[in-house]
Amino acid sequence: MSAAITEPLAATGLDPAVREKLLKVGSANVANVLLKRGFRNVMMLGVAPLSADQPQLVGPAYTLRFIPAREDLDSMANYGRGDNKHRRAIEECPAGSVLVIDAGGSLAASSMGDMMAARLKYRGVSGVVTDGGYRDAAAIRGTGLPCYQVRNAPPATPIALHPVALDEPVGCAGVAVYPGDVIVGDSDGVVVIPWHLATEVADEALDAVEYEEFAARHIANGRSIFGLFPATPQSRAEYDEWVAAGRPEVES
Repeated sequence: MSAAITEPLAATGLDPAVREKLLKVGSANVANVLLKRGFRNVMMLGVAPLSADQPQLVGPAYTLRFIPAREDLDSMANYGRGDNKHRRAIEECPAGSVLVIDAGGSLAASSMGDMMAARLKYRGVSGVVTDGGYRDAAAIRGTGLPCYQVRNAPPATPIALHPVALDEPVGCAGVAVYPGDVIVGDSDGVVVIPWHLATEVADEALDAVEYEEFAARHIANGRSIFGLFPATPQSRAEYDEWVAAGRPEVES
């Protein structure tokens, strides 16, 4: 286990070396590493990338929580106020972070639109994840900002959603997300790494990806998965020799 981190990563920022490693691994690899540590509920099931070709998403979580709207509080006039937490989230989410929006699973109104996505992209935010949906999906894709949702939700936000909390623990797609937890998103979906485990999980997940490259080469040449995948002490020793030899082509 790594040494305890005294501050969440949202406050300290994600180490560039850790970010670089997580950009090379898949959400499934990360979930497997966390499973070894007893974490079973880390994948945001039902949340999918807005665009099939969007970049990998990595960054510490900055959170926004919605509750159902109420007619005396939620109007377009109130939505335009400077203290509206939805709009504040767009201006206060730190560069490099991932805005995680807890919409309570509601698809009755939009968690975000294209103007907000464009602003986040300009400010250097890494991406957005919601267990609700977005409006202006095509325009959001055009910003290049990696975004994940359940499905499109075109109605205006105040119709069904009221923002109540920023940078506090939330539940998104059934997964607990604490400020600073590290979010990794790819074509398979989104996984949440407890912030104090980010460094060791990144190391182990990258090691797993690199071993899978070795295993895939052998499988392509007809080798059985038995004794190869998952790794055994013998196949790991074989892998280490292969790495030491400069990763040569695997002979059939």
